[in-house]
This record gives sequence, C-alpha cells and structure tokens, in this order.
Amino acid sequence: MAAFISCHSKFLGPSIPFNVGTRFPVSRNYSSPASIQCRFQNNKQQKGSSFSIKECAISIALTVGLITGVPALESYAATPVMPDLAVLISGPPIKDPGALLRYALPIDNKAIREVQKPLEDVTESLKIAGTKAIDSTERNLRQASRALKQGKALIVSGLAESKKDHGAELLGKLEVAMDELQQIVEDKNRDGIAKKQKELLLYVSGVEEDMVDGFPYEIPEEYQSMPLLKGRATVDMKVKVKDNPNLADCVFRIVLDGYNAPVTSGNFVDLVERHFYDGMEIQRADGFVVQTGDPEGPAEGFIDPSTEKTRTIPLEISVVGEKAPVYGATLEELGLYKAQTKLPFNAFGTMAMARDEFENNSASSQIFWLLKESELTPSNANILDGRYAVFGYIIDNEDFLADLKVGDVIESIQVVSGLENLVNPSYKIAN
Repeated sequence: MAAFISCHSKFLGPSIPFNVGTRFPVSRNYSSPASIQCRFQNNKQQKGSSFSIKECAISIALTVGLITGVPALESYAATPVMPDLAVLISGPPIKDPGALLRYALPIDNKAIREVQKPLEDVTESLKIAGTKAIDSTERNLRQASRALKQGKALIVSGLAESKKDHGAELLGKLEVAMDELQQIVEDKNRDGIAKKQKELLLYVSGVEEDMVDGFPYEIPEEYQSMPLLKGRATVDMKVKVKDNPNLADCVFRIVLDGYNAPVTSGNFVDLVERHFYDGMEIQRADGFVVQTGDPEGPAEGFIDPSTEKTRTIPLEISVVGEKAPVYGATLEELGLYKAQTKLPFNAFGTMAMARDEFENNSASSQIFWLLKESELTPSNANILDGRYAVFGYIIDNEDFLADLKVGDVIESIQVVSGLENLVNPSYKIAN
C-alpha cells in the first residue's frame, strides 16, 4: 500500500486575529494514495495586521449567540434531533481531516462506527507519556477487535450490493491488520503503532465508502442544472513558492466532499477542469487563512463564457441530523445556533468558499483554507461554521499552508480521482 511522504520543517506560526465578517479576496481514495513530496528550506516568521473593532464586535456578537442559543428567527425549528452516531463521536473535538471525512459519510451503520471510534482514539492514546500510552492503545485495540467480531454480520449487511465483494475483502484485510497491530503493541513499538493505525483506518474508510449506495438525496430543482459533484473527488494542488526560506514548492492533496456540498464541490471541480486556478497567485496569507480565486480584472469571480456573467452558487451547509444540506441561509439566520455542521472548521486546512458577507449566494471562485484556532475560531464552537460553505479538507502536507505567502503561484490543480462523480460539467459544453 502506497503512503504519503510527510514533510517536516520548523517554523513559528503567526498569531494574527482572523478577519471575521469580511469578504475573503479570495470520494477520498483512501486505498491508493500517491506519494507527495515537498521541498523546504529554512525558517521564517510571518507577520500581519489585526482586525478592526467593528469586526471584533461582530465576532463577539456571533459568539454570544452561539453560547446563549437565543434564536434569531421563529420560523425554523430549533436544534435538529441528533442521531445515535453523536454518542459514538462525543468527546474532544475531532481535528483530523481523515476522521472528519469518515464521520461525514452518509451511512447509518453503528457496527462499523463502533470499530472506527476506538481506532481513531489511538491518536489520543499515543499522546500519553510513557508506557501508559501502550496500555491505552491496547485497550483501544481490544475494543475495536471485539466490536468487529460482534458486529461483522451487521457490517457486511450494510455494504451496498454492488460493493459487497470489495467491502468483504477490506474487512478481511482489517482483521489481519488488527492482529499485526496487536503484535506491534506487544513489542511496545510506539512509532509502529501510529503507522499501522493509519493503515487500519484506511481499511475502515474503504468499508464505509462501500456502504454508500448512490447519491443519498435530491438536490433542489433550481440547482440541478449546475455542475454537481455527486460523491467525492481528490485533487492535487501544486504550489510554487517564491522568496520563502521555508518552502520551495509543495503538492497539497485535497478531498472534496460532494455528499455534503455537491453544488460547491461541483462548481470547484468544474473550474479546476477549466484550469481556472492554474497560474493564479495566492492572494491572502495572514496567518489565519490562505486564499485565492480572484481573477485578474474587475470581476470578483468566474465569468461564464456562455453567459458572459459571473457564475455564483448558493450557500450550502450540511447539518448533523439532516439528510440534505440547507441552501441560501446561514444557520444563525435559521435560528440553529446549537446545530453542528457535518463539515466543520475543525481541521487545519479546512477548505471553504469565500463570499460577500451580506450576500449568502454570492460565492463564485474565491476559496480559502483556515489555518489556525483562536479564541474566536475554536474547534466545535467555531463562528465560521454555518456561515461559510466548507467543501473539503487538505489531507496531506496541510501544515505547509502556513508557509505560503501572497504572490506564491498555484502551478496546477488536477483531479486525481472522482471526476466520474461530476455531473453537468460546463467545461465540456464550453469545449
């Protein structure tokens, strides 16, 4: 099994507040990832400016609303009913992009989730000092192994009919890998545990993806003719870095989640296939976001050659407990202050669409990645959740986003898997 080659570089992250309230100028293939390499050089601290008092006030007001739960509108139901899955993933915020993508899959199989959670928890176990980390990992493994044995029949029955053979094969590999991890634990090989855990979770991811049978809901009629990603896709973004002693160039692997953001993801993949972003510079890098997508000239988004007008897409937010996304409104406008988004701004490198703050349906081509947690952007209590459309996560080399600077160039963005999930591709019509 191929694995990503991690890149490591020492750098001091910036500590600049995030400009909330302004316009940003701006199927994961787990089983066969390609090797990605970055070339880095020396260290350099980045600097930037802080945001305004007005923006701070907006942020505080939003935070108060989230904490108090005071509804803004009476026309929409309050917090949706939380599924049984919420019990399985309760605890500290999930910040790993792979785990967030796994939990965001549109499946309802408690048996596989009971295998997944203790394997995810190995990450926290390995943070414990000394031999207690090994003991905690062993407990995680026992729990996962027991859950697999007891729930295997339910897991197999949850596989989509057309994917049963492949899913069953992955389950067999998962069982073998668990036995291998047990031996690694007994040998007290801490580094080996982390590596084998990733392999196990790749098998779990594959099994869960094999449970998805088609696209799970109907997209509203007014958006059905837009480019739509009905599933997931993976893209590689190659960035050439200029005048940065930390980094020479890097390839970032990004998973786009069309199950939870089909319109947003479809719009992006369509632009990628048009090579819209190739050669474009990074336009903002202030320590809290990296962003791009504002084309040259007066236009602030993608001008569709067939209409000679800016193509815009609706705000698209998926909420835990709801089958389909909410369109055209923020969660705070709907009074859903306590609702959780399926694609939260939890992970370093969370990818989302920029838009005009007071125009929910104004997103076009400008995209941004969140870099840093702060008092205003903590995981699981993030004032960006429900206000901006998240549609993917960087799953490899995301740490190097912090080294990018304004003027660095996106050499290319290429779809490496999942292009078959794109429907209504306007780039084909254009060509």
